[in-house]
Amino acid sequence: MGTAIAQEHGSASEAQKMARDAIAHVKAVGTEKAFQEFDESGKWRVKDLYVFCYKFDGTCACNGNNKALIGRNLIDFVYPDGQKQIRNMVQVAQTKGSGWIDYQWPHPQTKKIAAKSAWVTKIPGYDGFLALGIYK
Repeated sequence: MGTAIAQEHGSASEAQKMARDAIAHVKAVGTEKAFQEFDESGKWRVKDLYVFCYKFDGTCACNGNNKALIGRNLIDFVYPDGQKQIRNMVQVAQTKGSGWIDYQWPHPQTKKIAAKSAWVTKIPGYDGFLALGIYK
């Protein structure tokens, strides 16, 4: 069973490649169309990887896993590890352009809190970032 679960999880390199592809897609079609496709297209969902995007003010612009978050401002949402990870992701995107953020999040299969990392990338020409998370 451990092997089957591992195969269903995206890797760090897969997350980074998908982020590069997503940034290229935004540049090609614009944020509005790209965000809609990130939310709806199966192409933007690989294993357990999906794109999520936030404005720098903390408003969710797209989420390929949970459309209910779109339009909600989560800048001060406290994650299970006690951190305000959206705020941390904004800081990485604004200061470094891209990088990893570690956090705790419920595992989709076990529902238990698990270690996760998100690759965060500033979206050129947009006041925000996109990210993809991997379970460690």
